[in-house]
Amino acid sequence: MQKALRKLHSVASMSRPAANGKARSHTPTTNQDLASLFECPVCFDYVLPPILQCQSGHLVCSNCRPKLNCCPTCRGPLGSIRNLAMEKVAQTVMFPCRYASSGCVATMSYNEKQDHEETCEFRPYSCPCPGASCKWQGSLDQVMPHLTHAHKSITTLQGEDIVFLATDINLPGAVDWVMMQSCFGHHFMLVLEKQEKYDGLQQFFAIVQLIGSRKQAENFAYRLELNGHRRRLSWEATPRSIHEGVQAAIMNSDCLVFDSSIAQLFAENGNLGINVTISMC
Repeated sequence: MQKALRKLHSVASMSRPAANGKARSHTPTTNQDLASLFECPVCFDYVLPPILQCQSGHLVCSNCRPKLNCCPTCRGPLGSIRNLAMEKVAQTVMFPCRYASSGCVATMSYNEKQDHEETCEFRPYSCPCPGASCKWQGSLDQVMPHLTHAHKSITTLQGEDIVFLATDINLPGAVDWVMMQSCFGHHFMLVLEKQEKYDGLQQFFAIVQLIGSRKQAENFAYRLELNGHRRRLSWEATPRSIHEGVQAAIMNSDCLVFDSSIAQLFAENGNLGINVTISMC
């Protein structure tokens, strides 16, 4: 019998009555006991279907498997043998989120696990600066200290109603302008991004994101406004959480969008001022 199955059998046998018919004291098998059977011996994440084993029955997760030349448990060859019994057991187990150590208490079936973890509020935050090559990740309370020390060029303005001034908007190529706004005890990142489109067309995308979670972002609204001589262009929306980032919104035009000809109607000497107002819902 494969080692993983022997381990499963031993756990299940704890609740089996004695041969003479008298019940003996035991600890009932818990979901946590079953989930522990699927722990990868390398990274301690969970081995989820499709589950492959070595010839001795040892398991390793799909992320670690390509990095290994042999089984980490017995040093034998890693084959392509499916462990159908463990896959069937996996269907009955509720697995904890991989960010449980950071505070997430959710449990879910194995086929829901990846979708949950991609949007889990407890997963590490990435550096929110657009266009930067910064690969920093950390907890939410570390984001502002990171921005303060690693991105000192970003200006922070205080107040719920400020003017975001983007200078030299006629610069060629793709350009990002970033500013911070502090109000209501939170920090907001204002992003103006210029992209080169087809046939030399340039488009501008302006958006606000909260240095916070999605749930916190739902408590606020923002308004972006361009003002010129008898002209006004505005956009109102809920700020994005930095967990979401801005690229999906820009791709779907879910932000203030205008082309270079519109930008020139509101710009002065190549500089564009955007009025930014944050309010609480």
